[in-house]
Amino acid sequence: MRPIIGVTSEPKPTRGSSGDLDSHVIGHTYTDAVLRAGGLPVVLTPVPNEDVPALLERLDGLLLSGGGDIEPRRYGEEPHPTVNRTNAARDEFEIALTRAALAIRLPVLAICRGLQIVNVALGGTLIQDIPSALGSIDHTIIGHAVYNGHQPVTVESDALVAKAIGATDLMVNSIHHQAAKDLAPGIRAVAWANDGVIEGIEHEDDRWPLLAVQWHPEYLSSNSDEASHRLFEGFVDSARLT
Repeated sequence: MRPIIGVTSEPKPTRGSSGDLDSHVIGHTYTDAVLRAGGLPVVLTPVPNEDVPALLERLDGLLLSGGGDIEPRRYGEEPHPTVNRTNAARDEFEIALTRAALAIRLPVLAICRGLQIVNVALGGTLIQDIPSALGSIDHTIIGHAVYNGHQPVTVESDALVAKAIGATDLMVNSIHHQAAKDLAPGIRAVAWANDGVIEGIEHEDDRWPLLAVQWHPEYLSSNSDEASHRLFEGFVDSARLT
């Protein structure tokens, strides 16, 4: 049986029969990548914190998807003017998911905002705006370019990400203006861009199979990028063991 993978959704307005309707959506690139890797994706929407453990009991793996910024108050800072698309309910839900997943060592694949959520949930902080903080504009290429690797990333050879994809030097896409800053207790950086921005993290507890990357492998996987496909396969293989 395919392992069941919960994929977090993003709140967005959609057009309904009565006009604009607040909805929970997820790009098909995420669910397609899970299916190609052998998993069975199910879309998750926010539930009360007390129901999160019961929800995770029904899953074999958790995919924390990309999306808008995390509210800076979650890590004790005032918002930079560039902070956008925050949603308190999503932050609360995904932080609760992360903490509960760590408690039961549930396999997690965290992508872009997902990596940031893991770091914030466990006590870390974020660079709120890479261009103004570091002077780098290499991380915000959008449009059709997201389907192709254009930014070099180096991964530690002993990292879970490197073991999953079978490589330590990658060309990835880059679609973010925020990144991990102060790492949470128990979290270590395992991948970096040339400008020093953290592009991958994992947990020091090797009983928790956490794959967390700042780039978007779901886009690359849909363009037949083998490294990205192997990342999803590694995640789904870990979920088979739960």
